[in-house]
Amino acid sequence: MSVKENALGSFGTFVAPREAITEKNDSAPPRNWQRAEDANLPTCELSIVMPCLNEAETLEVCIQKARGFMEQHGIDGEVIIADNGSTDGSQGLATKCGARVIDVPAKGYGSALLGGIRSARGRYIIMGDADDSYDFVNLMPFVEKLRAGYDLVMGNRFRGGIKPNAMPPLHKYLGNPVLTFIGKLLFKSSCGDFHCGLRGFRRDAAIELDLRTTGMEFASEMVVKMTLNRKRIAEVPTTLSKDGRSRPPHLRSWHDGWRHLRFLLLYSPRWLFLYPGLVSMLIGLLSWAFLLPSPQLIRGIRLDVHTLLYGALFLTLGYQSIIFAVFTKVFAISEGLLPADPKLEKHLSEVSLEKGLIFGGLTLLVGIAGSILAVVNWELRGFGLLNPSETLRVVIPSVTAIALGFQTMLSSLFLGVLRLRRR
Repeated sequence: MSVKENALGSFGTFVAPREAITEKNDSAPPRNWQRAEDANLPTCELSIVMPCLNEAETLEVCIQKARGFMEQHGIDGEVIIADNGSTDGSQGLATKCGARVIDVPAKGYGSALLGGIRSARGRYIIMGDADDSYDFVNLMPFVEKLRAGYDLVMGNRFRGGIKPNAMPPLHKYLGNPVLTFIGKLLFKSSCGDFHCGLRGFRRDAAIELDLRTTGMEFASEMVVKMTLNRKRIAEVPTTLSKDGRSRPPHLRSWHDGWRHLRFLLLYSPRWLFLYPGLVSMLIGLLSWAFLLPSPQLIRGIRLDVHTLLYGALFLTLGYQSIIFAVFTKVFAISEGLLPADPKLEKHLSEVSLEKGLIFGGLTLLVGIAGSILAVVNWELRGFGLLNPSETLRVVIPSVTAIALGFQTMLSSLFLGVLRLRRR
């Protein structure tokens, strides 16, 4: 994990609107402030944005390298310092070095970057930490890919080289590889270094994505949303050097690592709810197919109605998990968190509220009929003692059918509410 700024914002919170970038505003910002009309249209080719929180030790050299790069290659651009409340004089130092300072009161790495992106005047943006760990002199590979039409150009430190002591072993061998693997698995992303803090992107593409996270997980959100929205993504090798600060980094390994993992899971209802639910239901159905006809003996171990009851539990929990997958996906799409899914919409259009209520009602009636049958059998025995091994083979499926039928009816109603069209 290379992103080093403070992560005080929480998942799902929104960043202050552009009007609040230069002055504090405690009121709740409008949800789609990034999509509002912006008079600050691109007036140059490149904006280099650096989030900043007390980076006076290294800020000057980073600005000089960035400006030197643009002068050397004749690029019309600017350097933006998105200051997140520095108290060490970073603002004045940045202004003295020729950078434009944007005050972002809302705390967090993502908040600072969103403020910088919103205020950028460049058609393209390259973001990087202001701790002198990234090479602002060799940014031409990023610019070339952006000019070629790519929406996001990720740096890859594992391909470009990580200098000694530049990355803690925990991040190098566990944090980054594991989280990148999970991101590639969940979202089929081509990025080999999800958390590289040096990356370039088209400003209009970033605005279009409606990025929202305010903390360290901003790095993951950008890659995930670019991937889900089928934007063109490229990777270029980049080097990582030991940062030039004498103080510890803002990054908190386990806390911020969890924020990244949590974000990846929350943005993937398929892996978070659907697949576990399908596995759970499969276990339940297999146990029923194995034990419903009669008890089974495996290597001297007798499996009977007690195991059958746990099979019913797996079946019920799996069904609930699948329903949550649908709810989450529909809600996320309606709120603009995830792009539209034509396949899901097609399936949902075939399942109306009325069909769900009918199917749930029929399942409920099957469960009630089974329960009545169990009572009749009890009556035939004079309401006396019963053989649990026989009776529960009727009672357990009946109770499960009642639960699933009732859940289906409630879920159909709730899904109908989620799908109500809003202006």
